[in-house]
Amino acid sequence: MNEKILIIEDEISIAELEKDYLEINGYKVQMEHTGTEGLNNALINKYDLIILDIMLPDINGFEICKKVREESNVPLLMVSARGEDIDKIRGLGLGADDYITKPFSPNELVARVKAHISRYNRLVEERNEPKELSIRGLNINLEARRVTVNEKEIILTTKEYDLLLFLAKNPDRVFSKDILFDRVWGMDNYGDIATVTVHIGKIRDKIEKDTSNPQYIETIWGVGYRFKI
Repeated sequence: MNEKILIIEDEISIAELEKDYLEINGYKVQMEHTGTEGLNNALINKYDLIILDIMLPDINGFEICKKVREESNVPLLMVSARGEDIDKIRGLGLGADDYITKPFSPNELVARVKAHISRYNRLVEERNEPKELSIRGLNINLEARRVTVNEKEIILTTKEYDLLLFLAKNPDRVFSKDILFDRVWGMDNYGDIATVTVHIGKIRDKIEKDTSNPQYIETIWGVGYRFKI
């Protein structure tokens, strides 16, 4: 874990407690004890999450939140000894991702930090994910879940599409039937991994010109299947 967290908190004992718990959980932590220094640090350096106290001696947390949001979408967790709804509404309205009231459990703080960083990373991955895959005449539109081969639309079932997409996203890698069943059907599903073979056969019937000589999904005998790029 290499995520970096910035704590902007004027109560040194609280900041150090937060830092200790976060570092135990593998995070790299930087502390600032004034709003001015915290804001400068937040704008100059890249962090994976900011923990921001509202009541600071110079610039309050609301103003810092507003200025950070003008420059970055970094997850921002606001902390305050005041539990009034108006403060929560104001903080969230300015772009904070969460609001936690003192006193709080350090373990709860860590749990919220993990959740927000994980959510942000998923959003970044989805944003950066290509909207369409195109491989030698085979096109997969991820937004529409639409598959065409040489501009002819191919109708796939949900699992056929999911299986094809997983293989196409991981080209030139061999996957066993067990791994494919786990990744596409999920660990909580019960069934025979032979269903993978059945679905591969159905996909080939629909996308391959010659199923005896597949151009997209190869069988690696005794091992599994590979999508040929």
